[in-house]
Amino acid sequence: MRREATGRTGKPTPDRQKPERPRDELGRPQAWGAENRLELPDFDANSVEENHRLGLRFLREGHYFAAHEAWETAWKQARDTPEAEFFKGLSQLGAGWTHLRRGNAHGAFTLLRRGAGRVAGYPAGHRGVDTEALAARARSDADAVESGNLVPGEDASVVPPSV
Repeated sequence: MRREATGRTGKPTPDRQKPERPRDELGRPQAWGAENRLELPDFDANSVEENHRLGLRFLREGHYFAAHEAWETAWKQARDTPEAEFFKGLSQLGAGWTHLRRGNAHGAFTLLRRGAGRVAGYPAGHRGVDTEALAARARSDADAVESGNLVPGEDASVVPPSV
């Protein structure tokens, strides 16, 4: 039997919560003791379904880091199920668009492509997501970043995907 991880890769439990690290509006970690400018729900206290609902809402609103965090928690909650790769892909898409807004071109196109590949493995309409359209949008944004047609940064002209 596989031993349950107890570090950062383990499933969320009441005994192992994420520390409350101060973050800026784009989710960048700030120095300990700095003002926290990003309030996030306690994703570990939510069900997979609620975290997915929040991930969709945050993505639609352009809050990519929050969407990433919601789906990363859902991915950990769904570990060892057929849903795990779906949530991992969604989490990677959130992280990819986060990197785009933070100015990290390589992180953006790499994670957008990885996430698109995972999400595209699920049928359109899976858990209410048009997986084909979302994957196509992520690949298009990744290509635009890599070609220089979409310039990463806080002012990047990124319209939140329709999900």
